[in-house]
Amino acid sequence: MPLPDAGAERMNAAKSGDADVAVAKPKARTAKPAARASKAADAGAPGRVPKPQIRILFRKAIAMGPGKAELLQAIERAGSISAAAREMDMSYRRAWLLVDTMNQSFKQPLVSTETGGQRGGGAHVTEFGQDVLRRYLAMEAKAAAAVAGEMGEFVRLMAKLPIV
Repeated sequence: MPLPDAGAERMNAAKSGDADVAVAKPKARTAKPAARASKAADAGAPGRVPKPQIRILFRKAIAMGPGKAELLQAIERAGSISAAAREMDMSYRRAWLLVDTMNQSFKQPLVSTETGGQRGGGAHVTEFGQDVLRRYLAMEAKAAAAVAGEMGEFVRLMAKLPIV
C-alpha cells in the first residue's frame, strides 16, 4: 500500500483564462516491505518517543527537512549521491531531485557534483552546505528542547502502536 509523502508534492499547472492554476497532488511512495516493517518496529520499540521535526519551506518546496538533512549526511559519508541513495534505500533519481531542490533553494549550492570519468565522479557537501546543515540541526534541537514538556503530554494522547 502506498505511503503518503507529505514532503514531496507534485505540482500540475493548468491554464485557466489569464491565470495559471496550480493543483497539488500528493505523490504516492511505496516502501519496501522489509524497510516498512523495520520502521514500524523502530517506532514501537521501547524508549522510542515521537519527536517534533522542522521543515523549512521556500516557495512551494521544502528547502530543508529531516530527510534532506539525512541525505546531506549520507552524501558526506559516501562521497556520492548514488551511494548515499543506496545507503538510505531510495532511488538515485529521488536523491538527485532532493539535492536539486536544496541547491535551488539556497544562495549557493549545498552539494557539488563531479562528472564521472575513470573514477566515476562523486559529490560532496560544500562548506556552505555544511553550514546550512549545522544551523538546521541546531534549530531542530532547540525546537525539540522548547516543546519537551508538552511532548510528554502529547505522547500520552497517541495510540500505543504505530499505524502502518
